[in-house]
Amino acid sequence: MIAWTNLRRSLQDRTSAFFFVLFPLLMITVLGVAFGGGYEPRVGVVSPATGALAGDLVVALEDAEGIDVRRVESRAEAVEAVEDGGLEAAVLIPNTYDTRLEDGQDTAVRYLSRADRNAQQIGMIVRAVVDDQAGRYRVARTLQRELGGGLDENLVRGDAFAGRVADVAVSTTTVGSAPLPEDLGRFDLGASSQLLLFTFVTSMTTAASLIETRRLGVARRMFATPTRVSTIVAGEALGRVAIAVVQGLVIMVGAAVLFGVSWGDPVAAALMLLSFATVAGGAGLVLGAAAANTQQSVAIGLLAGLGISALGGSMMPLEFYSPTMLTIAHLTPHAWAADGFATLVRHDGTVLDVLPELGVLATFAAVLFGVGSWALRRRILTG
Repeated sequence: MIAWTNLRRSLQDRTSAFFFVLFPLLMITVLGVAFGGGYEPRVGVVSPATGALAGDLVVALEDAEGIDVRRVESRAEAVEAVEDGGLEAAVLIPNTYDTRLEDGQDTAVRYLSRADRNAQQIGMIVRAVVDDQAGRYRVARTLQRELGGGLDENLVRGDAFAGRVADVAVSTTTVGSAPLPEDLGRFDLGASSQLLLFTFVTSMTTAASLIETRRLGVARRMFATPTRVSTIVAGEALGRVAIAVVQGLVIMVGAAVLFGVSWGDPVAAALMLLSFATVAGGAGLVLGAAAANTQQSVAIGLLAGLGISALGGSMMPLEFYSPTMLTIAHLTPHAWAADGFATLVRHDGTVLDVLPELGVLATFAAVLFGVGSWALRRRILTG
């Protein structure tokens, strides 16, 4: 009953409801859009020329892998779109493109981009397409000098000859195991990190309700009933875990339904959630028993929750950590939980595969609940 009262009180608060449901799913959306797989940079193409050669270049760009080509009417529109972020880059084909090539003259195709990390990669794709077209024209010019005829005729000859030339195959081999599988969904990577972040932060910030219970004398008035202090402590502890479990379930179910996130083996995923929720509930119990007032509890809970979560890999994948930082990160329960979910989501793990992580989380939970229960019992008895 005590646990149910704590959970209901947390869910009835409108502010808590926003952080319980909307904010975690919003963050998963943002991270999936920003860093998830399956995204192709948008590249605008301005082609005022109406000739066949300019059309061939546009089609080649549209067929290129790794970019999403959009037709743009003018250079000014393309520049504005690149500056505003509507396009990652733009290709400007001059209106004299066909005539200069047909006359045997050089022509320049301009490339515009922002100075960000995508510019170089997009530029390589665009240059590869332009160089391929330039190679076709050089072959056609050579055939024209040797065999005569027009440019269009020799482009057809060159393309036909190129079709009979054996291709050079380039094979790529990954040494070791890739940290992220190719079939990983664009929202899968951020979902587990946000699950750990919000489950822990919510448990820490809602610990203020424990202080309100003490301040209002609710726990001491319960002594007038047959309720024992151990029952009160157990109820408050279970309430912390219930809040964390509900927060985790909202994120898990919401991410699965809305974004198609796969959590791997359902039994193992449920055990991972329950284990980490128990850790988060224990941390909330310690804070609620130790803090002097609600303001202090909320401030410490927010700062500690975000700080420990960031250190444990909830804001940056652990694969990006240095060996030293990775060792430090595993002093937190978040890193162990992140390893467990990574095993389930990325490598199709089972309960047996995540037993080490479950064991470490159980140890964290036992220590936190031991300290928190002792501190809360002492607070209740001493007033």
